[in-house]
Amino acid sequence: MQKLERWLAVGLGGLILLTVALLVAGPLLERRAAPVGEELAPGETETMAACVVEVVEEGTVDLGGGYTQPYQQLLLRVESGSLAGQEVLVEEGMVNVVGRERRFRPGDRVYLARAVGPAEDRLYISDYRRTGPLFWILALFMGLVVLVGRGKGLRSLAGTLFSLAVIFAFVVPQIIAGRDPVAVSIAGSILLLAVSTYLIYGWNPKAHAALMGMALSLALTGVLAGLFVGWARLSGLAAEESGYLVMELGSGISLRGLLLGGIIIGSLGVLDDICVGQASAVFELVNANRDLGWVDLFRRSLNIGRDHIAAMVNTLLLAYVGASMPLMLVFTLYQESLVRRLNREPIAEEIVRTLVGSVGLVLAVPVTSLIASLLARWAVRRGEAGKQGSRGAEEQGSGG
Repeated sequence: MQKLERWLAVGLGGLILLTVALLVAGPLLERRAAPVGEELAPGETETMAACVVEVVEEGTVDLGGGYTQPYQQLLLRVESGSLAGQEVLVEEGMVNVVGRERRFRPGDRVYLARAVGPAEDRLYISDYRRTGPLFWILALFMGLVVLVGRGKGLRSLAGTLFSLAVIFAFVVPQIIAGRDPVAVSIAGSILLLAVSTYLIYGWNPKAHAALMGMALSLALTGVLAGLFVGWARLSGLAAEESGYLVMELGSGISLRGLLLGGIIIGSLGVLDDICVGQASAVFELVNANRDLGWVDLFRRSLNIGRDHIAAMVNTLLLAYVGASMPLMLVFTLYQESLVRRLNREPIAEEIVRTLVGSVGLVLAVPVTSLIASLLARWAVRRGEAGKQGSRGAEEQGSGG
C-alpha cells in the first residue's frame, strides 16, 4: 500500500507540473509581439505602462442633466511602448464616466491606452496597475495557509494551483475550441476534484468516499441545472460578456452551456467542503465506536450534515448576491412590480444558479454519508480480517 501511495504521489506531482507548464507556456507561445517601430493602423489600440508625474488641474465637470463628475488633467511619464520615455498630458473624466473614488495622485502606476485615429491619436488611462497589491495579498494568503495548515496547507495550495491550471489550461481552451461546455466542465471538475482530494487527504477510504460523493452530487447538480435552465428558458445572454463572446467566437458557441458550466464549477468549492466534512465525520464516528453499523453511521452523520447544510446554503446565497450587488441595485431602481423584476433574465439566472447549487449541496449530504458509511464498515471488516489473519499466523508459528 505504501508503494502504491508513493507512485500515486509521484504521478500526481508530475501531472500538476505538466499542467502548470502548459498553463504558463501556452499564452507565451501564442503571444506575438509587434515588430519594433511598426505603426498601428487606424482603429487599433496600444496599451503602455505609465506613471503619474503631476496633477496639473482638477475639478468637476457638468455632463448635462444635472450630473457632475470629477475630472483631472494629468502629466504622465510613459514607461513602455511606442511613447516610452516621453511625458504626455491626459484628461481623465471629461468624456468617460468615472467614479469619485477614481482620483489619481503623483506616483500612481497606470496603463495608458493609445487609440489610433484617422487624424490624431486619443490617449486615456485604461486602468491602474495592480500587480504589486495582488502579489502581496497572494503572498499573505499563502503564508497564512502554510503557517496554520503546515503540510496539509501546503498540499491544499498545490491542489488549488492544479484546479486553476485545469480551468485555464483545459476547460477554457476546450470551450473556445467548440466543445460542449457542460461535458467539458464536468470532466474538468472531476479531474481537479480527484487530484486535489487525493493530494490533500491521501489514498484512503475517506478520500474515496468524499470523491465519489462529490462526483455523484456534481452529476446530479448538472442534471438539475440543465432541467431548470431549460424550463426557465434562460438563454445565457444576461451578462454583457455574452455578446462579446458571440462577436468573437461566432454564433456556434453555446451560451446556455456556458451558463450550465458556470453553475457546475461555481458549486465545486462548497461541494468539496460538504463532502469532505461528511466523510470525515463518518470515519471519526466509526473510529470512536467500531461496533456502529452502517445504518447508525448514516443516521448520525445526517445529524451532523443538517447543521452543515444550514451554514453552506446561506454561504452560497450570500456569495452569489454579493457578486451581483451592482445588478441588484440597478434593478431595484426600476419602477416595476417585484414579480416583473424577478422575471428579468439576469435576476432569474442568479435565482436558478443559487437554488440549483443549493439543491446539489443538500443532496451531497445524504449521498456522501451513505457512501462513507458503507466504506467505513468495509474498512473496519477488512481491518478485523487482517488482524485475525495475523493472529492465526502467529499461533501457527508458535505451535510449530
